[in-house]
Amino acid sequence: MIDAERIAEVAAIVAAAGLNDATLARLRADFADLHFTYCSDDDVGEREPAHAIPGCNIYLIDGTGHCLAFTNDPEAATGLVLAAVDDAAW
Repeated sequence: MIDAERIAEVAAIVAAAGLNDATLARLRADFADLHFTYCSDDDVGEREPAHAIPGCNIYLIDGTGHCLAFTNDPEAATGLVLAAVDDAAW
């Protein structure tokens, strides 16, 4: 489960530090129980982010099955996809 408060914490770190490899490493260390990945928002397709900040949309993923899958259910979420809205951000 990933509640809105944790997503907001992640968003605040990304907003302050930018979306880059160093930020991703920090998030993985600070939130060791969550899976993080990042990509371009263009790679995500048509779906609503769980949270959006300038330059980055945040999506929920569920890793309980064989493969990672996007989810809209915070109860099922095990990680976050940080999707750069502008490729220059990472």
